[in-house]
Formats: sequence, structure tokens, C-alpha cells
Amino acid sequence: MGHAVSYRSGLARIAVAGVVWGSIPLLSRQVDTSALVIVFWRVALAFAAATIILLLRRRLSDVRRLTPRRLLGLSAMGVVLALNWVLFFSALQLTSVAVAVLLTYTGPVLVTALSPLVTREPFDARALAPLGFALAGTVVIVGPAGLALSGGTHLLGAALAFASAFTYSIGVVVAKRLLEGIPVPVYMAGETLVASVVLLPAMLLLPGPSTAVEWGSLATLGVVHTTGTGLLFLTGLRAVRADHAAILTYAEPVAAVLFAAAFLAEPLTLPTVAGGAMVVLGGVLVARMEPTP
Repeated sequence: MGHAVSYRSGLARIAVAGVVWGSIPLLSRQVDTSALVIVFWRVALAFAAATIILLLRRRLSDVRRLTPRRLLGLSAMGVVLALNWVLFFSALQLTSVAVAVLLTYTGPVLVTALSPLVTREPFDARALAPLGFALAGTVVIVGPAGLALSGGTHLLGAALAFASAFTYSIGVVVAKRLLEGIPVPVYMAGETLVASVVLLPAMLLLPGPSTAVEWGSLATLGVVHTTGTGLLFLTGLRAVRADHAAILTYAEPVAAVLFAAAFLAEPLTLPTVAGGAMVVLGGVLVARMEPTP
């Protein structure tokens, strides 16, 4: 993935990553342990896979070329990554999937607002319409029933989901800047290494996975849903605007609904289909945009 990526190819990579991420709730349900432990094994296995890629490509020397400033930025992104995923998985455990997903997917709205401030990309008013379609479609998919909150636990879960959206937005816009000077496999290995170190105490102190199904789910989350899709997303992010990339990640909640229908026998309702169509429309509008000068 060292060759140049075109704008449309970058958008396609991000959309594919979003679709694959839609299956994360299916896998997380197979692991009965703390969110901290789930995220530790996800990033630790992702680090192992990314390191193998660097070894096979004989690119470990790229790590030594990083400046202290870039190493510091990469370390900070590892902490943000760990925090983001811990917040999201904790939200899934404390409140409904619908509330967790909807509040987490206010993240692209925050990316659109923060991107001009952090990435130096000028504000793109064209992104507002597809962003609106994607966000509204997600609201329709969730529906009023899914948004019902009852009790302090659910409210805490909702707060954690919104915090996850904020850390997600920070991660996207800062990654866009850092990727200007850091090769994608190096970025992936460094970020997941730091996240693993941050979460190591949780792995040592809390009960971990014990069955083959749990280990298989974690391995898939680490290798496929983190390293594989992470390489797709980051190479795509290098080629496209951060706000356009964030809007295309709305493919994730749509894919999650379809995966739930296929594998969990959850029915596809008319609002779900209509909301999914709105999200897809938002993605199509972004895909048809020409890059800004």
C-alpha cells in the first residue's frame, strides 16, 4: 500500500472499512469480559499483525526515522485510540446498542467542525448535505424506541458514547496531520503498541477470555477489524479530506443493521431500510464530490 492512492480509491477504502466495522458488535457479544480486556487484546493482536507486515516489507528502519515530535504525536494517538474504544465498548455494555451507536456517530459531525482547525483543510460546505443525510438516516435506523433511556446506568452509557464520539473526532483529524510524515504501517504499529501498554494493567488484573470462541473473536477483531481495516482506512485518509472520510464511516451502522438481520435474525423494518437508504445517499454524494483544490 505504498503507492499513491487516488481520491476515489481512498473513499472506496474508507467505505469498505466502515462496512467491515459493522460486524464488530457481533464479535464483541461473543466475548464475556471487561471492555478494557477486549480492547487490550484487540490492540495487542493488531500490533503483532502490523509488526509482521513491517518485518515482511523490511520497513522497520522507517521507525528509526521518526522525529521526536512525531513519536510524541503517535504516542498520544495510541492513548486516544485506547480511550476511544474503551468508551465505546463500555457504552455498549451500559446502554442499548441503538443509543451507543447514534451518539458515537455524532463523531463525523465533530470531525467536520474540527477539521478546518486542525488539518488546515478549508471548510467544505458541500459536506453539509451528505452529513445531514447520513446523520438523519442513523437517527431513523435507531428509532424513538431505541433512544429510550431509563435509569442512571443508561445515562452513563449515553455519556460514554458521546465521549467516544469526541475522542474519535480527535483521532481522525490528528491522524490526518500525522500521516503526512509517517508511513501507514508504522503509524498502525506505533499506535497499537502504545494502546497495548496503556491497557496492560487491565489485562493483568481482570479476568480474560477463556474459550476458543472468545479467542477467535478477539483475533478477528485484532487482525481483521483493526490491522486490516485500519490499513485501508488510514491509506484512504491520507488521500481524502478528513470530513469526507468521516461521513463515509456511516457505512458502519448500516452494515451493523444488515449483519444483525443476517446473523441474529433481527427484523429489517421499514424505518431501518429508509434510514439505511439515507445513509447510502449521503455516501454517494460524498463519493461524487471532486477533491477541493
